[in-house]
Amino acid sequence: MSRRPRWTAGNAVRLLENGEAFFPAVFEAIRNARHEVLLETFILFEDKVGLALHAALLEAAARGVQIDVMVDGFGSPDLSSEFTGSLLAAGVRLRSFDPSWRLFGRRFNVLRRMHRKIVVVDGETAFVGGINYSADHLADYGPEAKQDYSVMLRGPVVQTIREFALAAIRGGARGEPPLPRPVFATPAAEGPVQAMLVTRDNIEHRSDIERQYRAALRSARHSVIIANAYFFPGWRFLKELRRAARRGVDVRLVLQGTPDMPIVKTAAGLLYDHLLRGGVKIHEYCDRPMHGKVAVIDDDWATVGSSNLDPLSLSLNLEANVILRDRGFAAELRARLQHLIRHSCQEVQPEPAPRWQLWMRMRSYFVLRFAQRFPLWARVLPTHAPRLELVEAPPTPAPAPLAAAEADGGGNAQRVSAG
Repeated sequence: MSRRPRWTAGNAVRLLENGEAFFPAVFEAIRNARHEVLLETFILFEDKVGLALHAALLEAAARGVQIDVMVDGFGSPDLSSEFTGSLLAAGVRLRSFDPSWRLFGRRFNVLRRMHRKIVVVDGETAFVGGINYSADHLADYGPEAKQDYSVMLRGPVVQTIREFALAAIRGGARGEPPLPRPVFATPAAEGPVQAMLVTRDNIEHRSDIERQYRAALRSARHSVIIANAYFFPGWRFLKELRRAARRGVDVRLVLQGTPDMPIVKTAAGLLYDHLLRGGVKIHEYCDRPMHGKVAVIDDDWATVGSSNLDPLSLSLNLEANVILRDRGFAAELRARLQHLIRHSCQEVQPEPAPRWQLWMRMRSYFVLRFAQRFPLWARVLPTHAPRLELVEAPPTPAPAPLAAAEADGGGNAQRVSAG
């Protein structure tokens, strides 16, 4: 896809924090759809959230709405034939990105996943963010419930997001016949926000998201807050963080203090000394796992999306973020993150000079050399041409929707944490 990121004026944006805000907004938009729903997600589970989405899609399909759903084959590997069969019977087109294969019960195709979370309804409303369709994005899930963000967009940028989603869906499901698409006019201006969709792939847009981050850090004048679930960026990103802090910018990171995977905190911790010595402040969010991928810089720059700041997201996965220029939205996101910092985080303090200072310096050297080189290594990792597979209906008639499973809030037995 040769599309270059471009700013679009005249948009309205609404910040959606956690599943409590995100799921009702998405389900309402789908229930009000008249013509088309496009949905991409990394994780879709058959828990109470996945079943609520399932019901909303079936309702829309019964009204004649054209629905396309794409899930990642690694992130959503265990959807039952009952779940998929009722969608297919209703006319929903369901695609699996690089479907998972197993060896001795284990999945190995972990690299280069479709990690985006996008919804577009009727060419009028779009959602972009980091929230999957699973019950662990709701507070009642318990201590492992995730802290995360998405945005709802209206205005001309929705056309850009729809064009991208359609191109991705058209990108290769084998044997899929062409389907006429609704034609929508460019949405009218809805608000004051400038918005830009920025994506990452392994062909023409390998570093677009990281490049936008670095450009914003270079121009930062007084404030940077980055909240990110999986933090181990490349050397150039780390250098821009330290440069901003050293010229007097208040640079703060909100990272996982209660990680969903212990290695996440360990990896980020290897960078702490280097960043703290450069003047960067680090806050560990301790209430529950941090799953957000957001940032706000100065008075009017913000981003929300699916991209972590780690080797998978920056060098391997397919990702999508929106970048927003608006003082009101930036102020709202900053206030939400500052609330987390004040009430739910512990600030990491610089440690005194270690007794084994030579060892610490050697460790730091090798960690930073890895951060400098991993984008190049990622390009030579074993890979293949990912396929987009159209899910086919089972040979027997599909049963009715899974209302009985509504009470299951725990989700699938096999979960993917790094979503």
